[in-house]
Amino acid sequence: MDFTISPAAQDLSGKMWDFMREHVLPAEKEYSDWLQAHDPHAYPPIMEDLKAEARRRGLWNLFLPHISGLSNVDYASVAEISGWSPEIAPSAINCQAPDTGNMEILHLFGTPLQKAAYLEPLLDGTLRSAFAMTEPQVASSDATNISTSIARDGDTYVINGRKWWISGASDERCKIFIVMGKTDTDAPSHRQQSMVLVPRDTPGVNVVRHLPMFGYQDQAGHCEIHFDDVRVPAGNLLAGEGDGFMIAQARLGPGRIHHAMRAIGMAERALALLVDRAKARVAFGKTLADEGVVQELIANSRIEIDQVRLLVLKTAWLIDQHGAKGARTEIAAIKVAAPAMACAVIDRAIEVFGAAGISDDFPLASFYAWARALRIVDGPDAVHRRSVAREELKRPRPDSPPSR
Repeated sequence: MDFTISPAAQDLSGKMWDFMREHVLPAEKEYSDWLQAHDPHAYPPIMEDLKAEARRRGLWNLFLPHISGLSNVDYASVAEISGWSPEIAPSAINCQAPDTGNMEILHLFGTPLQKAAYLEPLLDGTLRSAFAMTEPQVASSDATNISTSIARDGDTYVINGRKWWISGASDERCKIFIVMGKTDTDAPSHRQQSMVLVPRDTPGVNVVRHLPMFGYQDQAGHCEIHFDDVRVPAGNLLAGEGDGFMIAQARLGPGRIHHAMRAIGMAERALALLVDRAKARVAFGKTLADEGVVQELIANSRIEIDQVRLLVLKTAWLIDQHGAKGARTEIAAIKVAAPAMACAVIDRAIEVFGAAGISDDFPLASFYAWARALRIVDGPDAVHRRSVAREELKRPRPDSPPSR
């Protein structure tokens, strides 16, 4: 395995760090202050300045290999850096969830008309989107459970159902939903689901509430949405009827590795804050950095970050070599390992900061909320552990006698 990034990725990583130091990190306070003074889901004007600067520096749509020319191993370096400011930086470079996954869906499965209407403006950063799969009535970690109905009626589809935790839907720029529902309840379980494109302004689309995450309302939000006799043209279907589960699997693989990459960046920033605090804070006549217990927190954090980074790079390399199907077990493994590691490192930093760590004066409390939520996003830990265990149970052992 070769984790060496290309010269192009090395150049982009340098540009990304310059962008973070010169623009993104200094903008965090203005971004936060603006939201506090306005609606929490309004769009801070500073973001357009950051997006323009990112485009000027060539830091735009880097997650899509056919546009950026980057491998997954290459992109890992940039995505990790963006994780140092998880609410601002990914959006500034147009590499934010859920739009990245939706762009991948449209690129892979969209018709020319669908691409022109939605993919092009998403790539241009003038539109936002949401992915409506999770439902309150069922265990949505098993996508075959979803109960939203997508019924064909002549040249239209009629959609009825409830969705929640629909990320990005609070943003006024979110104009299109990719909705997953059932078109044929009599088909085999993995062929019952389909996906359709539903414009936000379609009659019957009702955003019921904005759900807080550990008390935080991030700018793009997470919504409960009711679809009541929503009609869309039959041409809004993605791929074919019954292809919904397949599309979901194609979408979630890259999304999970991107979340893991950014989680490493969050953990790195938390460790940097921990170290700075330990060096500057004096208790009982010496700095916290001189205390053995604090040194243990620092050492464990460095070891765990580097361990997870290597697993993420291995996964990225496998995807580059064999596609997402060739890295199924590793994708599940990093989805468990990366958020858990980030939670542990951030928690250690909070311990060193004391009460300040759970305030909004520092980013650690919001980082912890993000990291803990990542243990549920795109499938909870238990589901991914189940996937890893199933593969392990099938794995042949080198010490087993050869079959005759």
